[in-house]
Amino acid sequence: MPADADFRLNLDLKISITSGGLRLELDTKSSRIAVVGPSGSGKSTMLRILAGVERRADGIVVVKENCWQDSSNGTWVPSWNRRVGWVPQESLLFPHLTVRQNLSYGGALPDWVSETAALLQIQDLLDRRPRRLSGGERQRVALGRALLSKPRLLLLDEPFSALDRPLRAELSQLVSDWAFERYVPIVLVSHDDEDAKWLAEERWHLGEGGLRKE
Repeated sequence: MPADADFRLNLDLKISITSGGLRLELDTKSSRIAVVGPSGSGKSTMLRILAGVERRADGIVVVKENCWQDSSNGTWVPSWNRRVGWVPQESLLFPHLTVRQNLSYGGALPDWVSETAALLQIQDLLDRRPRRLSGGERQRVALGRALLSKPRLLLLDEPFSALDRPLRAELSQLVSDWAFERYVPIVLVSHDDEDAKWLAEERWHLGEGGLRKE
């Protein structure tokens, strides 16, 4: 591994944000963060803020020394310049495209698509459209699309909720290895402690309008 691997992998994330009744204060250098908490606590909102699609938030977001948002001076980096791989709860696949076309939508080469499909065990689904997929299959396609976007940061919102436990554990390890090899930090949000255990090295709890490190 290169000598600067640890530096390149560190997330170095700073958030000081207010959005409605939600107050987020987080400062970490971990490369694998899990934010756990009950439904409705604001976990998905936090990912939307990091992805750059939540403009109502007021405050500061700094990722690996890159300031993506600073309301005090008007700094705002749009989502398409953040290069974030985001897997939302709703897979948001293009219904008129096949799995192969969804995976390659961002310009991924055919060999990369085939390799990622095999990694996520969806290689037999490449010619199907989303309506012919199960919930777990749609989640894996959405995850594959995020991996193929060459992300600087991977945001995962309940990415394995429709999968059975053995497959969740297997894919969690595969995604963790993939991200480590490419120096891509991960922020996972989930209400499932097992997902957090498999993917994260640092856990934060979101509840009662705020974040705290566990």
